[in-house]
Amino acid sequence: MSLKIAVGGKGGVGKTTVTSLLARSLAADTRNTVIAIDADPVANLAAGLGIPDNQPIRPIAELSDLIAERTGAKPGTMGGFFTLNPKVDDIPDRFSLERDGVKLLVMGTVQTGGSGCICPESTILKALMTHLVLYRDDIVIMDMEAGVEHLGRATSSSVDALVVVVNPGARSRVAAEKIRKLGRDIGIKRIMILGNRVRNSDDEELIRRSLEDFEILGFLPEDPEIVRADREGRRPFEDLATAPDELSVIVDRLVALKK
Repeated sequence: MSLKIAVGGKGGVGKTTVTSLLARSLAADTRNTVIAIDADPVANLAAGLGIPDNQPIRPIAELSDLIAERTGAKPGTMGGFFTLNPKVDDIPDRFSLERDGVKLLVMGTVQTGGSGCICPESTILKALMTHLVLYRDDIVIMDMEAGVEHLGRATSSSVDALVVVVNPGARSRVAAEKIRKLGRDIGIKRIMILGNRVRNSDDEELIRRSLEDFEILGFLPEDPEIVRADREGRRPFEDLATAPDELSVIVDRLVALKK
C-alpha cells in the first residue's frame, strides 16, 4: 500500500505524539512497512516511537561523507559544482532505525546558506523526500515543522493529505490557516484538521466552528496516559489496544484515502 501523509501544526499541540501514534497504528493495522520521517528541526519522533536513547540516529543532513559521495561536493566547502540528482534510493534502509514495523528517518536541518539554499545538504534532503513520496511503495508519514520546506512542488502534489494538528487554543487554530496556505502554495490538494487534546464536546464544537471550511479528519481526546508516558520517558500506549477508540477511526479514514 502506498500512502503519503504530511503532519503539521503549531509547536505544543502534540503533533509529534500524534504522528508517532498514527505511524504505529498504520503499521499494525495495514501490516505494511511504515516509513516515519522526522522533518522537524526539534527532532523527537524517536521517543514517540519507543526507540531507545542508546540507539542514536544521525540526521541525514549531518552525514557529510555520504553527502559528498552522492553529490560530488567537498565536505565543509561552500560553492562549487555538485549534482542536483544524487542517488538516494538506498538511504531509507541503510540509515533508518526500526521498531514494530515503523522505520524512522531523521532528516536534520541545513546549517548554512539560509532557508531555500541550493546546497549539497538541501539537495540530498529534497531528493530523498521526492524518492520517498514518488517512488517508494510504502506508507510514509512525515512529522513536519509548521512549514513544509522539505517538500518540493513536484513532490507535494503526490502527498495524499496534509494533516494539521490543532488543539482548542486560538493560536493553534490561527496557525492552521497559515499552514493551509503554505500547503496550497506548493500544490497539496487535501488538507485536513485533526483536533488533539480535546476535553469535551464544547472543545470539539469550537474547533469545528472556528475552522468550518476545513475538512475534519477527527478528534483525539485529552488523555492522562500521554502525560504519564512523557514523565516516565516512554512512548504512550505501549499496547495500542489501550489507545482511544478515536485513533482507530482516524487511521481508517487515512487508509480510505487510497480506496
